[in-house]
Amino acid sequence: MDNHSYNFPSDCTPLTNCKSARKPAGSTVVNMGNSGKNPPRDYLIWSLCNTLYVNFCCLGFMALIYSIKARDQKTQGNLQLAQECSDKAKWYNILAAGWNLLIPLLAIVLLVLLLVHLGSSKGSFDFFGEDGFQNFMKLFSW
Repeated sequence: MDNHSYNFPSDCTPLTNCKSARKPAGSTVVNMGNSGKNPPRDYLIWSLCNTLYVNFCCLGFMALIYSIKARDQKTQGNLQLAQECSDKAKWYNILAAGWNLLIPLLAIVLLVLLLVHLGSSKGSFDFFGEDGFQNFMKLFSW
């Protein structure tokens, strides 16, 4: 093909500004249908933290699953199902966070109670004495 086979208007040649041959660009308006409500939260970071820390009875993992479902539904535009999954993720996160705080607190309380009991038992438990380890092992013998 040679250049003579193309027909250009006289004022419009390649690599020049050709305003007369151009059509004005139109605009497209897309209505997203935002009703003024905020989209539901997905609690993904909180779920991830609960999954990685302690994760008692897989509550953090369940929260992570519902968080991902809430994010997916929000992306697809199904805000009602996204809100339901968000609520479930929130409650699983609350339960997981409660257990994550309760287990270390119970361990500390049990350790303190053990030390108080050992200190008040007859003979006063001596950690650093000669018979300290033997006295400690007697507590666990039947």
